[in-house]
Amino acid sequence: MIFRVATRRDLPAVLALLADEDQVLDPASMRVGEEHERAFAAIESDARNEMLVLTDAGGGARGDAGGNAGGGAGGGETVLGCLQLTYVPGLGQGGQERALVEAVRVRADRRGEGLGAELMRLAAERARGRGCGLVQLTSNKRRTAAHRFYERLGFARSHEGFKLPLQRP
Repeated sequence: MIFRVATRRDLPAVLALLADEDQVLDPASMRVGEEHERAFAAIESDARNEMLVLTDAGGGARGDAGGNAGGGAGGGETVLGCLQLTYVPGLGQGGQERALVEAVRVRADRRGEGLGAELMRLAAERARGRGCGLVQLTSNKRRTAAHRFYERLGFARSHEGFKLPLQRP
């Protein structure tokens, strides 16, 4: 397994993971719109943001005849999981940054193999190496299996989240 910063070539595979967490979508079928390109470019150019992927390092995903149907930066590697890390400065926690984890996904056909735990372990290690004092995340209330997963990893329910959708002008 390889844990690395996503490249533009990974974008279709990441979008496939984010589009449907219950089934495997072919990255080649994903529409990568201008809005996705802008968002990826913004993440890529911001030192406080990272889109990270876990790949199989060229072994192909199960059931993939060509080994590259899972998308990725080439060489036959398949993107098996992804997450976004955002480093947030703050005055609390002794002025330490905190790492905000979002968009955590593992391919539906590879769940139960420990990949999600490894992805989160590596993300926490990366945040610790940067000097972060805390890793935090939010999860949709309907994702009860994800909540159990995060609790098994040592995350504690500590806050109630709120969102306010903003209208575009």
